[in-house]
Amino acid sequence: MNEDTESGLAPYARIVADIRSCIDTGELRPGDRVPSTREITRRWGVAMATATKALTVLRREGRVEAVRGVGTVVRRAPTTGPAPADPAGPVAETSEDGGSRGRSRTTTGAERRPHPEPHLTREGIVRAAIAIADDEGVEGLSMRRVSTELRVSTMALYRHVASKGELLTEMVDHLYTVDALPEPPPDDWRRALEVALLGEWEIYRRHPWAARLTVMAGGVVSPGLMRNAEWMMRVIVAQGNTPDEALEILTIVSAYTSGMALQATRVALEEHEIGMDAAQWWCHRGPDLRRLADQGAYPTMFGVSGPPDVDGMFEPGMRRLLDGIAPLMERTGTL
Repeated sequence: MNEDTESGLAPYARIVADIRSCIDTGELRPGDRVPSTREITRRWGVAMATATKALTVLRREGRVEAVRGVGTVVRRAPTTGPAPADPAGPVAETSEDGGSRGRSRTTTGAERRPHPEPHLTREGIVRAAIAIADDEGVEGLSMRRVSTELRVSTMALYRHVASKGELLTEMVDHLYTVDALPEPPPDDWRRALEVALLGEWEIYRRHPWAARLTVMAGGVVSPGLMRNAEWMMRVIVAQGNTPDEALEILTIVSAYTSGMALQATRVALEEHEIGMDAAQWWCHRGPDLRRLADQGAYPTMFGVSGPPDVDGMFEPGMRRLLDGIAPLMERTGTL
């Protein structure tokens, strides 16, 4: 494929233009596989989020579609107008005398079927939704997007999951159930909290979207998430603290983990939204940063060697935090 992309476009837009050109010229024909996200990152030298965004744009244009077990392929009947209706096809609404009622639509066998598709399960829907959120961010997640990925009607999903909110709750619950904390907890409170915080950190690093849904100020409430909090509070209460005091400490340590995760995932989220990875962003903003540095008003800020390594900072910072809450654990100090 042509890698001499159009100047002045964001990286994801240049990739879209290249693949679109290959489709228009017939180099890629209906049913042919288009480059995967990994192939795009290697061929165009961009971040995974940029590659994902490019394929998302092409899907929304109706030029490509995801085929389970195959990958992303050129759509057999590309659409040039508005996005198609439900993947299983539109539904007819007719009056009792056989005439049309409201807008005319065609009923399909899939919509008339009274029972869910035999292969479709609640767990399968949740797993597909997690994979989409991992690749495209939670902003790209919708019931229609999941139905397209699973190649079923949107209504089929609603037979298993009542709403997108319920789906988000199930997604978080799945993460915290699969990576449940060990029972019983380690006897040493410090080691126990390290296990809990590192486990949560790993969830956030594998699934960046989760950090924004699990903060204590809002987001979802699921059994798996509650079990995680209960586990940590039991460890804290075992040191002689009341449940109220345990919640105070839990709030402090959870804020550290989620806050660091949001710092670490900010770059990934921005990659998806603006189509630039961290290195490209710094290069893009280089002239602005140099002008600020030349003003001489921020000598300390511009005295650093580079942006902070949040991944590398997490464990040392966690240990310092646990040092700080040690008096609270034994209640030799107060908040």
